[in-house]
Amino acid sequence: MNFVEGEILYLNKPYRMSSFGALARVRYLISQKVGVKRVKTGHAGTLDPLATGVLILCTGRKTKEIERLQYHTKEYTATLQLGATTASYDMEHEVNATFPTEHITRELIEQTLPRFIGEIQQVPPAYSACKVDGHRAYKLMRKGAEVELKPKTLQIDHLEMTSFDPETMQMSIRVVCGKGTYIRALARDIGEALGSGAYLTALCRTRLGDVRIEDCITLDDFPQWLEQQDIETAVKLDNKNYKSI
Repeated sequence: MNFVEGEILYLNKPYRMSSFGALARVRYLISQKVGVKRVKTGHAGTLDPLATGVLILCTGRKTKEIERLQYHTKEYTATLQLGATTASYDMEHEVNATFPTEHITRELIEQTLPRFIGEIQQVPPAYSACKVDGHRAYKLMRKGAEVELKPKTLQIDHLEMTSFDPETMQMSIRVVCGKGTYIRALARDIGEALGSGAYLTALCRTRLGDVRIEDCITLDDFPQWLEQQDIETAVKLDNKNYKSI
């Protein structure tokens, strides 16, 4: 493998780590292995820190593939807690409101979910990386600023309920969608459509394009995987350039 020239890696991002944090760890390990200060590395399709699953990393010239990869169809599994909301629509924040759930049944959920299939309008979460006047929305929110984001047109190809517990009011879903979809915001909207509230308690990206979670390396296993690869190392030619050997 030639990481300096360019490779594409499939990582199963761990829980409570940012996509950039996972990338930084992999970049450090690769750079140490090939003998350069910093291998050029990027990722396609950011995952929230509380999400797990498929994170595609590109090195070297393969970073030019990132924009194309981000447009590939994505698949997620998620668990929603009905009857409450949080500011971030997931467990990053505490519950800020509760709602009735006595009226929610499996039948009501199955009747409601089809509203979110096809081309839909979705307002991104205020706690997101969306930009407002050049600033990240989540940074403005953490400073106490008012953030108002505009709806975006998205494509959801498939949405199904995979389980529902009427006692705990938790439901699980599988979503196949296009670029820019926030599953946290989808949970919010499903909760509202059910006449209640909802937030995410678990989220996993199980597929990005043709890459499935079964194809991915865990971050814990990455050092051992790296040791097993036939890797071209680099020699320094000047202050900026390297040559693979």
